[in-house]
Amino acid sequence: MESKKRYRLHFLCKIIAFALCCERCFAGDCPADGRTWVPFSGNCYHFVHGEENVAQAYTYEKAKERCNTYDLLTVKNHEENLFIVQYSPQVWKGNMNVWLSLYFNPDNNTLMWHDGTKVDFSNFESSLGDDGLPEVDICAALHSVTGSWEKVSCSEDIENGVICKTVQKSETKKADNSPMLTGLVVLSVLIILVVSAVLWFLHQRHQFSSSMFTSFEYHPPFRSPTADHAALVDSEETEDMA
Repeated sequence: MESKKRYRLHFLCKIIAFALCCERCFAGDCPADGRTWVPFSGNCYHFVHGEENVAQAYTYEKAKERCNTYDLLTVKNHEENLFIVQYSPQVWKGNMNVWLSLYFNPDNNTLMWHDGTKVDFSNFESSLGDDGLPEVDICAALHSVTGSWEKVSCSEDIENGVICKTVQKSETKKADNSPMLTGLVVLSVLIILVVSAVLWFLHQRHQFSSSMFTSFEYHPPFRSPTADHAALVDSEETEDMA
């Protein structure tokens, strides 16, 4: 009995795993452009290795070009900053100064992200000043070992870390193709459930039939003897008595 329960549980787990796999295939979270994208908290990150995993140096403009149509790294909270620090050793050895997509906006006299959002979170070390940089030339780099930020020159400094970032496409894809995507996912799950139910029914029916045959022995039904057979038996009994 215990083995049957384990079999049923294992079979159910396989169904659930397959359904989740199908849903993920339809969703397609990160870009499929041949590069390695790491998902985290609704975003995808590509850590630029350089040729043969050797880090290269990039100016700010070259770093943006390296990301092509995607954004240069923005860090919006402590958790995201910690993720960069924890994942960087899997890509680079030692400390890397990673470009941040920050710039100084003279209109409101403050730092802004290039996606147009305000800088609500920052991790600049208090001991690090602007080093006399003109406000219009202020950019920032993240130290991959400590997670601290440093103000650098956008035009003169060369940093050796580039991380590209983009929003996971699951939400966009669902918004654009929600009827088709929902239909495909629902249809896939229904097919899986129907096939599983049929297989489960046949499995249970086979077990029930086997138990019925092993529990009962077959006995032919009682039949009344024919008149000739009854007369023959009476004749034999009379001879025995004589």
